[in-house]
Amino acid sequence: MSDRSDFEPFVAAASPRLQRTALLLTRDPQAAEDLLQTALAKAWAAWGRITDEPEAYVRATMANTYATWWRRKWRAEVPASRPPESGPGLEVTRTAEDRDLIWQALGRLPRRQRAVVVLRYYEDLTQAQTAAALGISVGTVKSQTSKALAALRVDPTLTDDRRAATGDGSIR
Repeated sequence: MSDRSDFEPFVAAASPRLQRTALLLTRDPQAAEDLLQTALAKAWAAWGRITDEPEAYVRATMANTYATWWRRKWRAEVPASRPPESGPGLEVTRTAEDRDLIWQALGRLPRRQRAVVVLRYYEDLTQAQTAAALGISVGTVKSQTSKALAALRVDPTLTDDRRAATGDGSIR
């Protein structure tokens, strides 16, 4: 079946059966569609090597792909009715000037504190992952994080007092 012109008729003919198999595997119509499309994409890439029984190949690909999906810790997205409220810890940096000020404040931290803050909050690593990456203990990660955040809280370029002095929220 090296000619890919056979692929489209195959998909049209086999899709209802393959969709049913995917639905039985996943028990979720949207996940079944994703699974079937993933398997068909893999079949398209291997179409020249599939010599016999393309439906069996796609079915086996679906089973293997589903098993891989199932092994993952994260199973699916959980939609929310609306985005989370922004709060003090969730505010997004709004301007390039704010990003620059944060960049400067991070630059004033000692190297280890800066590394811990970057790995924990920018790279979203856990305390254990940060400790392993830096070759330090989890306790050191905790203490360095605490010291770094304390220093950032009192950094003159990041305090609200300085921003309020200009009246428009900017720093001059």
